[in-house]
Amino acid sequence: MIDSRDTSAAPASASASASGGAPRGRLVVLQVIPRLETGGAERTAVDVAAALARAGGTAIVASEGGRMEHELARAGALHVTLPLASKNPLVMRRNAARLARLIREHEVDIIHARSRAPAWSAAAAARRTGCRFVTTFHGTYGAKSALKRWYNSIMIRGERVIANSDFIAGHIRGAYRIDDARLRVIPRGVDLERFDPSRVGGERVAALARAWRLDDGVPLILLPGRLTRWKGQGLLLDALATMAERDFLCVLVGADQGRAGYRRELEQRTASLGLSGRVFILDECRDMPAAYMLADVVVSASTDPEAFGRIVGEAQAMGCPVAAPRHGGAPEQVIEDRTAFLFTPGDAAGLAAAIGHALDLNSSSRETLAQEAMANVRAKFSKDGMCGRTLGLYRELLRADAYRPAAAAYAS
Repeated sequence: MIDSRDTSAAPASASASASGGAPRGRLVVLQVIPRLETGGAERTAVDVAAALARAGGTAIVASEGGRMEHELARAGALHVTLPLASKNPLVMRRNAARLARLIREHEVDIIHARSRAPAWSAAAAARRTGCRFVTTFHGTYGAKSALKRWYNSIMIRGERVIANSDFIAGHIRGAYRIDDARLRVIPRGVDLERFDPSRVGGERVAALARAWRLDDGVPLILLPGRLTRWKGQGLLLDALATMAERDFLCVLVGADQGRAGYRRELEQRTASLGLSGRVFILDECRDMPAAYMLADVVVSASTDPEAFGRIVGEAQAMGCPVAAPRHGGAPEQVIEDRTAFLFTPGDAAGLAAAIGHALDLNSSSRETLAQEAMANVRAKFSKDGMCGRTLGLYRELLRADAYRPAAAAYAS
């Protein structure tokens, strides 16, 4: 494992480098993350990089790469390919040296780690160069042993530690010793340009309905999320089995990411519960705004608490009722019984009741819910708000009077 206290190399230069470093005065931030394929941490990294570039700063993201790379290029950010998903201590040590070179070359002000393995390398690079070090908790991280808990602890060693929900902030306070002066809650943000009902024409919704081969006029229950057991697809099937007298169709939309066995299990369970022809398991949807518009209720059924749970915010932004478990980041995103209906985690009967409440709304109640849900997200959970608060944290950290803990507080 990398010793983040390594100070063997000299600090980064204060002047612009001849090798392409940023001009004096421009904020330069290097974010590190394992890959850029899919996921909340990856989406947040890209969104923040784009916002920094628009604000006139220099945005750099280091990762093993992935399909989100082209978004960085379009935003004017730089991507550097490094083996940052590796947990091999030797590779991580080499990554620390590579990151230190990047910091010096581009005169990086802040290195921001969004995952544990790259965070160890980033912390070491920050100590070597004098660069400021920030971390974001994007999950609770399992800790079944003292070694794993120590490994996870790198995420609380940032000079500023960002929690992406109040739930995660509570987890950090409960699981680790941390000075609250270093902890900030910056919720994930919904892209309100993409998830805006006024921008989704009826032809897009109709095209998706045809592609999914849905019957007109039948209420649609939608659960978006990759096919993995803890996302609760099985729980939803159990809930639907108790609602056989209702008229509905259900779509489980999300890639199985190689979990073909789980997909087959869900298909078999659908048949055994008598739900064939009413439940459809589909791959990833390329037009989620239209999917939310098509749905009569969006379900989050995760059996484990989610750090934030982006579908709850996205569905509300589109004015769609939500059924969600009363744990993790979901409850803090909604106004219970006004924009969403909550249920006890893992309770199929409670989930069925929550779905029933949403489906029973009359047109006037649905419109009232939609307006309140959209206003709730716009006020509290926008992408622009998230990015603005993150850039504000960066600037705060670089002020001469900014609170800077003793090195032992974040690097030992």
